[in-house]
Amino acid sequence: MSESPENNQSTPSAASAEGAVPVTPRPVPRPIPRPVPRPTPAVAASSVPSPLTGPPEAALVAAAKAFGSVREDGTVSVRDGDSDRVVGQVPGVSEDEALSLYIRRFLELRSKVQLFETRLATTEVSQHDATQTLSRLTEELSEPAAVGDLPSLRLQLARLRDLAKEQAAAAEAARQQARTIAVAERTALVEQAEALATQDPAKIQWKTASEQLRVLLDGWRSAQKNGPRIDRPTEDELWKRFSHARTTFDRERRHFFAELEQRHGEVKAAKERLVAEAERLSTSSEWGATAGAYRDLMDQWKAAGHASRKDDDALWARFRGAQDSFFAAREAVNSAIDAEYAANLVVKEALLAEAEALVPVTDLTVAKSRLRDIQDRWEAAGKVPRDAVQRVEARIRAVETAVRTADEDRWRRSNPEVKARADGMAAQLESAIADLEADLAQAEAAHNDKKVKEITEGLSARRAWLDQIVKASQDSAG
Repeated sequence: MSESPENNQSTPSAASAEGAVPVTPRPVPRPIPRPVPRPTPAVAASSVPSPLTGPPEAALVAAAKAFGSVREDGTVSVRDGDSDRVVGQVPGVSEDEALSLYIRRFLELRSKVQLFETRLATTEVSQHDATQTLSRLTEELSEPAAVGDLPSLRLQLARLRDLAKEQAAAAEAARQQARTIAVAERTALVEQAEALATQDPAKIQWKTASEQLRVLLDGWRSAQKNGPRIDRPTEDELWKRFSHARTTFDRERRHFFAELEQRHGEVKAAKERLVAEAERLSTSSEWGATAGAYRDLMDQWKAAGHASRKDDDALWARFRGAQDSFFAAREAVNSAIDAEYAANLVVKEALLAEAEALVPVTDLTVAKSRLRDIQDRWEAAGKVPRDAVQRVEARIRAVETAVRTADEDRWRRSNPEVKARADGMAAQLESAIADLEADLAQAEAAHNDKKVKEITEGLSARRAWLDQIVKASQDSAG
């Protein structure tokens, strides 16, 4: 709020004085405001701002007042650096009242500077806004019609100017860093798109890859719309690469699906031939040969590959229907046969009860004789239903195994060679034990504890071994 001395005649008190006598100020070195009418006491009291004496501002007013002075004619000056400067004239009032207006203007300037300082500290101020504010405040602080510590206020503004420059430099560095990061992120999107476009078409999952490429495109658009701006040449070059990757990907996808459609047609034709053969065989009564033929058709079906999902499902339904028809007919015939074999199952279950009574084997000779008789009757009984074959065969085999194992155990126990080896080994162990017992007695007499311990451990091992051989020999004799 700069104000020239020529404008001081428009102060509230001067403007409201009606018919006041002009007062001519004394000559001074600096320009003096033009004479203004002297207000009457009543008008002056209502027009001149009252002194600032409120508690929050009392100290500020007192400090500012020290820089002002008032002459007898109401001329107000401010000590601005090394010189005094006239800022206006308010005649006919007290010194405090004359200074009040100009101190208020100083406080307003001070508030502006502090507000700007607060904005710099708490909010992000654009470089353009900061430059404009600094320019305006610099102009207002040039030679303001205000009373207060103007040099300090200008010094504070100078510091804020330096701070604004630092913030502008930091903001520019941050923008540059953001642009660098944005370029790296855009480049990453491009490289991912290029990686998708260069995959082996035979191995790529096209649905998944297409979705990934769509997400990458959305990411590019979002970065372009909401992210930091990057230089146009870099953006154009990256977009050219991204667009080329998309074009390549789309071309390979169309080529792949064209070939896939051709393969599906070939597979469909091959499977139609297999279905026709399966339907022809569905009425065959040659159960064994036809079952084998169906296995061959199934192998050919698996080797043929895949047609489209719709064609594959329809053809498989026909193929499976023909196969099921054949096996259902075979099952009906086999069920009738199984019914005829049900009586044979009753006979074999009775034979199983006799055979399983032989286990565990207590008299091997009797068990072998009775088992041979049971086996002869088993063969004579004939076939059983298919669902019982494995069960009854497993039970008779278990009895046969138990008898055979008992026979082998008896042979091993009566084998002369095995018995002779056991007797010879027992004699050797008995001799070794006798020698060790003599050594133990000598070691104990010599109080050789270490030797006693070693011999004792050797004796324990050999005695345990001898006990096993003797027990095995007794079992063999029994």
